[in-house]
Amino acid sequence: MTADDAAGAKEFEIEFRLLIDAIYHLYHYDFRGYAPASLRRRLKAALPRFDCITVSQLQDRVMHEPEVFAGLLDHLTVQVSEMFRDPTYFRALREQVVPLLRTYPSLKVWVAGCSAGEEAYSIAILLREEGLLERTLIYATDINPHTLQKAAAGVYDVERIAGFTMNHRASGSSTSLSDYYTAAYGRAVFDKSLKDRIVFSDHSLATDSVFAEVHLVSCRNVVIYFNRELQDRALGLFHDSLCRQGFLGLGSKESLRFSSQADTFDSLVRQERIYQKRGGA
Repeated sequence: MTADDAAGAKEFEIEFRLLIDAIYHLYHYDFRGYAPASLRRRLKAALPRFDCITVSQLQDRVMHEPEVFAGLLDHLTVQVSEMFRDPTYFRALREQVVPLLRTYPSLKVWVAGCSAGEEAYSIAILLREEGLLERTLIYATDINPHTLQKAAAGVYDVERIAGFTMNHRASGSSTSLSDYYTAAYGRAVFDKSLKDRIVFSDHSLATDSVFAEVHLVSCRNVVIYFNRELQDRALGLFHDSLCRQGFLGLGSKESLRFSSQADTFDSLVRQERIYQKRGGA
């Protein structure tokens, strides 16, 4: 690395930190505990979108144009998902977790970092197929109000449905995904009966606290973008929200190993990162 490159990298780092701090103090979104390398990549990709050459230019626009921050939020939050993503995870829920959930008279589920709602609807469909949805309330949360609006609408491009359908079938379902949506004009609209069991709400794993006792938390491919301190905070929230012997599902590259919660859960389905909270006295 040349001296000029080193100076440029140092300048970017200073501007990057100033922008993250400005977002926190002005808009109360806390990205200070997110993995910096991932945030840097997303921020660099966002610069041309807002006609900015430097992060300082972007910071000036963010601070004086709220609509720019709303657009930047879409870049800073990860929104890559699909219905029944990693079908073996949902098969494990169906075969290993659902039989235990049947023992409860009513159920609450928390889908944290729900993005545009694909995972929340997937869990709703699975519970419908297993005869549990009518006694279940699903809390689906995210920090991005734009994606929460899309999630609440339950509308997806019809081009995505073929992939959703393959995943659904691989999850062990004996029904057709087409039973749960209506397609027209290039869009697929999922049934109101599913939406009625889901509450979409703003919640930050970085700053907010536990809001309900739940039986299952599904938070996949979210904490991987946090630093160790924020990972521990989020996992602590999940532990505190779960009822005795409740269940936690993480992403395929995520684990409780080395976290502050490692000794508070047992591994239920190791390969699918599904854990069960240890029952206390």
